[in-house]
Amino acid sequence: MSTATTTPQRESATDTPPVDRHSRRFGLPIATALVMGNIIGGGIFLLPASVAPYGTVSLVAFGVLTLGAIALALVFGRLAHRLPQTGGPYVYARAAFGDFAGFLAAWSYWITAWVSNAALAVAAVGYLDVIVPIHASKPATIAAALAFQWLPALANLAGTRYVGAVQIVATVLKFVPLILVAVGGLFFFDGANLGPFHPAQGGTLGAVSASAAILLFSYLGVESAAVSAGEVRDPRRNVGRATVLGTLGAAAVYLLGTLSVFGTVPHDRLVTSTAPFSDATNAMVGGSWGGTAVACMAMVSILGALNGWTLLSAQAPYAAARDGLFPKAFTVKRRGVPTVGVLVTVVLASLLTVYNYTAGTQGVFEILVLVTTFTATVPYLLSTAAQIYFLLSGQSEKVSRARLARDAFLALAAFGFSLWLVAGSGYAAVYQGVLFLFVGVLVYAFMAARKQRAAAPAG
Repeated sequence: MSTATTTPQRESATDTPPVDRHSRRFGLPIATALVMGNIIGGGIFLLPASVAPYGTVSLVAFGVLTLGAIALALVFGRLAHRLPQTGGPYVYARAAFGDFAGFLAAWSYWITAWVSNAALAVAAVGYLDVIVPIHASKPATIAAALAFQWLPALANLAGTRYVGAVQIVATVLKFVPLILVAVGGLFFFDGANLGPFHPAQGGTLGAVSASAAILLFSYLGVESAAVSAGEVRDPRRNVGRATVLGTLGAAAVYLLGTLSVFGTVPHDRLVTSTAPFSDATNAMVGGSWGGTAVACMAMVSILGALNGWTLLSAQAPYAAARDGLFPKAFTVKRRGVPTVGVLVTVVLASLLTVYNYTAGTQGVFEILVLVTTFTATVPYLLSTAAQIYFLLSGQSEKVSRARLARDAFLALAAFGFSLWLVAGSGYAAVYQGVLFLFVGVLVYAFMAARKQRAAAPAG
């Protein structure tokens, strides 16, 4: 274990890219936008209708999820202060538990990223269809989904300078209308629209867990700044702040937006709504133009999320490949961006997208989306366990008793939250996710053997 704990420190120099006019380190505003943009994708436009069948008890689930996400954000901030290198959960797991744990974190995170990208692209096409009806043509639908994936990939290949610019623009264009709906809806709020607290059968606790299972995917991305720590200016200071600020901002938009929609759209109509924010807008201002406006917002939101997730999808494999745990090709970096990682990720996501449309098995794709919730919790669990390990073993820094107690409480809370995420994923998603992990074990065996042969003395 001692070798693993010193390796990230020894290799931290590799996280400083050569000076390049296309490469620019992120400051606090862009890092915060990255976190918020990755947490809030297109899901917010569907969430109120998705959880409406569970009643307003789903707002309780939102609150619990928010507290857990903030605890996780604070833990990532402390870990980034200790180990401010690109790779996030991979770096933390490897430093604490060795190569295999680090590989599992990187492998799981990578799966989460490219499957999520495929899901986001399909969601974007659904909103595009509101403006330009294309679902009647399967080739046009597939082409649109692929365009939504490749445009952010091309922005990433242009360099981190352009990634940051796109993220700022997308975040601004996304949050202005979302905040208008979230805040404006409070002025049209009618308590009679809320419906029952818990209309379904079963206990309240079960309803909270069931609605939370739907909401879990919406909070993925709290680790965004930590994963890209090597591209953030003064990461010891800015990563933690960006993570907490981004999570709080996303939580505020989620809670206010859902509450406003609940209070402006009658419950019986909301349960069957396919465009809840459009219905809320129409209730506020009248007319039927709200659907088009919300569709535009959703596409901007999803493009911003795809832009950020594309960068993150290449960072974890880059960090693992640098240590010999992923193929060496993933270390290729141009203009501050791991280009091979970006290309491989977008190709895999594209293939999955084409499969989804040609196979016509919607259930399979939905299971894969839930798999991302499970695979994301693997690096979350390993990261929080690493923080607990660091605190109990007294490594890397000495802390006061007060800080030790606070950090230990946060780490345990974040660990429990991550376990709840696993439970909320459902049996089918956990089953599929474990299969993905076992494939990773085979890849690790190959890479570890190759690394061992390279390190063995000649003769």
